Amino acid sequence: MGQENNITAQKRSSGGGGNGLPTTTANGRGRSTTLMPRGRQLHKTFNNIKITILCGFVTILVLRGTIGIDPLRSDPSDPVNEPEFFFNINDTFTLGPKISDWDKDRKAWLEQNPEFPNYINGKPRILLVTGSPPKPCDNAIGDHYLLKAIKNKIDYCRLHGIEIVYNLAHLDKELAGYWAKLPLIRRLMLSHPEVEWIWWMDSDALFTDMVFEIPVSKYDNYNLVVHGYPDLMFEQKSWIALNTGPVREEAGKILTANLKGRPAFEADDQSALIYLLLSKKDRWMDKVFLENSYYLHGYWAGLVDRYEEMIEKYHPGLGDERWPFVTHFVGCKPCGSYGDYPVERCLGSMERAFNFADNQVLKLYGFRHRGLLSPKIKRVRNETVTPLEFVDQFDIRRHTVQGSSGSQS
Repeated sequence: MGQENNITAQKRSSGGGGNGLPTTTANGRGRSTTLMPRGRQLHKTFNNIKITILCGFVTILVLRGTIGIDPLRSDPSDPVNEPEFFFNINDTFTLGPKISDWDKDRKAWLEQNPEFPNYINGKPRILLVTGSPPKPCDNAIGDHYLLKAIKNKIDYCRLHGIEIVYNLAHLDKELAGYWAKLPLIRRLMLSHPEVEWIWWMDSDALFTDMVFEIPVSKYDNYNLVVHGYPDLMFEQKSWIALNTGPVREEAGKILTANLKGRPAFEADDQSALIYLLLSKKDRWMDKVFLENSYYLHGYWAGLVDRYEEMIEKYHPGLGDERWPFVTHFVGCKPCGSYGDYPVERCLGSMERAFNFADNQVLKLYGFRHRGLLSPKIKRVRNETVTPLEFVDQFDIRRHTVQGSSGSQS
């Protein structure tokens, strides 16, 4: 009975009588217990503001990625949007002023700058040049395979003491596409007199024999080495007699009319070089070497499906059809939105070529790819307490093989 006096009576609504709903009991300060303290309200408001700002920032990033950056730079006064200048199709275009005393000037420069030798450890200094368009590929997978291709070239250059330049710029707006390499090579040649050889390699070409070295001594009396076949060029006058990868429509018509089997499209550097060597043979051919004793340019379609056979029968260091020095994916265009072959076939073949070459690099470290189509690797050799024996056995730098230094075929 004494406990009944301690029970607090529950208030009823004034208009409800005995059937009214219960209300909240007031606290000692006269405030309802459902009211939020002022400090918590301010904290909640501040959090809402932060979330709003964050959402706005994310929205801006999404819009930027969707519409791109270029539309935000459409100011007519921007130098990027300068008007194009059109040249008369009969105008003569030159890469730059004629330089007459280059050999003499270069020799004097080398004598005055001994810290920049043109030969290192008895080998001529070589600069490998490659590149890709200044804008992203039309598809993300294209950028991925460009990355794999430059990784492959960096590996080869590192193993063979070759310097490398990767270009992303069009140095001359009039020379884009097929022709972009010409102003670049000229600039590099004039800016690096310490370099004996400049070696151009297309972005869609991969080294697939990491042991083979080009026989540079074979070319001592030449200024230009191109993968090609003399019979195709001089007897058949074929437009595929050379390959320069490893401007005008009117010029393209001239080349098509003079070169066997060439389709009718705008002028390209490969056809132009063949036409020049055919029409000015007495002037230029004494300094041009057409190389076909090894695969400076190996057409991919006849090679990539034979890699397993090559591994079983042969070994790196041959550089020819038994183990191709370079596999070139002509017609694939992984960075573009079109090509001469199905995308799936091209990408799968490029993956095989990359892994075929990468296995030769990974061998020193005791790994290899699980398969030629797999980016994953597996261990093939356990570590030991005498690791230097593996360096002597597997380091590519100790087992390089130069190609034949025989005469031109």
